[in-house]
Amino acid sequence: MFDRLKGSAALVRADDATVVAAITGWARVEAAASAARLAAIAELVRRRATGPVDHAMWSCDNWDAIAAEVAAAQGISHRAASGQMYLAVALRDRLPRVAALFAEGAISARLASAIAWHTDLIKDPDILRLVDAELAKDAARYGPLSVTKTAQAIDAVVDRHDPGALRRIQSAARSRDLVVDLANGESGTAALWGRLYATDAAALDRRLLAMAHEVCEDDPRTLAQRRADALGALAAGGQHLACGCGNDDCPARLECDERASNVVIHVVAESSSLDGKRDAGLSGEGKPDGEAPPTAPANNPPTALIAGGGTVPAPRIAELVRQGAQLRPVRYPGKRVAAEPQYRPSAALDAFVRCRDLTCRFPNCDRPAEFCDIDHSIPYPLGPTHPSNLKCLCRKHHLLKTFWTAWRDEQWPDGTVVWTSPTGHTYTTRPGSRLLFPSLCLPTGELPAVPGHDSRVDGRGVMMPKRRRSREQDRIRRINAERALNAAHVAERNQPPPF
Repeated sequence: MFDRLKGSAALVRADDATVVAAITGWARVEAAASAARLAAIAELVRRRATGPVDHAMWSCDNWDAIAAEVAAAQGISHRAASGQMYLAVALRDRLPRVAALFAEGAISARLASAIAWHTDLIKDPDILRLVDAELAKDAARYGPLSVTKTAQAIDAVVDRHDPGALRRIQSAARSRDLVVDLANGESGTAALWGRLYATDAAALDRRLLAMAHEVCEDDPRTLAQRRADALGALAAGGQHLACGCGNDDCPARLECDERASNVVIHVVAESSSLDGKRDAGLSGEGKPDGEAPPTAPANNPPTALIAGGGTVPAPRIAELVRQGAQLRPVRYPGKRVAAEPQYRPSAALDAFVRCRDLTCRFPNCDRPAEFCDIDHSIPYPLGPTHPSNLKCLCRKHHLLKTFWTAWRDEQWPDGTVVWTSPTGHTYTTRPGSRLLFPSLCLPTGELPAVPGHDSRVDGRGVMMPKRRRSREQDRIRRINAERALNAAHVAERNQPPPF
């Protein structure tokens, strides 16, 4: 497949038709490569998923242990890895003919995923074989359909063979969610999107509009900016939007901005960021009239960082401090700091480790440090309570390290952690503060070697938090519940004709 396609160097001299043909050809190659990757994931699941029966009830079960390896191998999140595992297993075990088309590059990854999703509620294996065969026959002929039309085409086949397996309109309501994307924010902002009940959305829209109109006429923000800030005030438990005019005699002035006083958000910043001047460019339509763009880089205070993702400009930090935000200094402990005698770190050491790491230190995990456990890289008491031996791990990855003991980690004095997976692959993670706050990542001292330490302890599975139901039991309950929503549709289809 590769031999017949032109590379980037040859395409420079090719005509337009050849370039478009290369796009089509490489899209097939990409699909085939994705299919091969998913086949490898399915094979890993086959080898590892069938563990001891009691492990199926573990909070961090066999599936989680496999997902950790898949996530680390691809540089993706645990959740994304788990989703790929479900798709890989569905293609291998439930849709072999569709999987064969995918392996040839005849259908895209998007179409393969859509077919797996829309056939997920089919329980009868004989019906599933018929649907797989019909979809494999039709899929290559779908052509350039939109996402909606593709779903409709798949649903038509499913409805013909198993009307109880349709994902109906109720799925839109069941997909209610609100996503706050801190990790990919730009210039101190974050994206927000989701799905609400229409009635709740209308109430929110009217409430934001009412709050946006509570400020005085001198407020420099646009209506859209005030609506966005009003949502922040609501999130902090406030009922009113603080006016941004800065006038002492403002009739809409609040004694304290509720966003700065009611909710705790951990932000790491240099002390120089706390005295920044107010930036008029953060609000309004743009720079004031007549203000020329800077001709040289400004000597601005360093940007702050929200624990878990998202940057905050220094002027915004200074404004929050003026409005009542509380400060807690965090200090680098030094190169010769002594170990603490107890298991739990002191408040000062705890704060330093969380500000240094910012997130969970397992590969590709971005769980904020404030929600993480503090883990001893070398288990206590063999390993001391010392900054060179402490790191942040979210609860899932802490359980993974503690109970699925094939993972190994080595921590360096600067906070770098080298992970070794059960297959011997290594992944290096560095503290989240390394780029913006390098002073927090200075070495904190070498620790004496602990030869031959082994974190495995007999009977530790007794301490593992347990699930109420296994993952497979949850899946079966979900499928039965969704099929029950189609009972009326199935009954109507099964009625005899009116003659």
